[in-house]
Amino acid sequence: MKAPAPKPAKKPARKTKKRVSPAERARIDEIFTRFEAAEAHPRTELRFHSPYTLVVAVALSAQATDVSVNKATDRLFPVADTPQAMLELGEEGLTPYIASIGLYRTKAKNVIALSRIILEQHGGQTPLDREALQALPGVGRKTASVVLNELGIEPAIAVDTHVFRVAHRLKLSNGKTPDQVEQDLFDIVPQPWLTRAHHWLILHGRYVCIARKPKCEICRISDLCPSRELFLGA
Repeated sequence: MKAPAPKPAKKPARKTKKRVSPAERARIDEIFTRFEAAEAHPRTELRFHSPYTLVVAVALSAQATDVSVNKATDRLFPVADTPQAMLELGEEGLTPYIASIGLYRTKAKNVIALSRIILEQHGGQTPLDREALQALPGVGRKTASVVLNELGIEPAIAVDTHVFRVAHRLKLSNGKTPDQVEQDLFDIVPQPWLTRAHHWLILHGRYVCIARKPKCEICRISDLCPSRELFLGA
């Protein structure tokens, strides 16, 4: 799977850049240094083997767990892993494979529709630029960011519930929307870590800094977390 050369990161438009003090800069750098030391090359937990199967997997993962999506695509992709094969399967044929995933009927419609567009408008080749990706049914900014970042095409930080929560607890952002949090993270995460920050924050939120009872006692960055005292002993 060969992707085009990486493009400069595209950040959401904002007039002023988030500024940090030298002490805060050192804290942020230490957070990501520790993440890198623990796992230098984080990857998505979704299973895929081509840009097309990645787009489908990420589109299916909206409001669903990666585990549930992998269970479905482990059965689906051996049958349909190209736009042509997916169209031949059809919406009714696709539905039983993904019925265990939330919003499966809407997702089935979107997967068939995006497959048709890829086949008819892009010659069967999944487009790998943001504008074309976001024009596909069921592919929003977050999905496009995940795809572009995972394939090494464009550094991106897709802000899901895990990233949103961890960014606020670590005081990396106080943004009220995913776009605001994304901009804050782009402003403060150094370029060498940008392509991996998304994965580190998601995995940290998924397995350590969980929603109800974060596991501060095993957290590798707990001493750097301003929210630590709120949860210890809770």
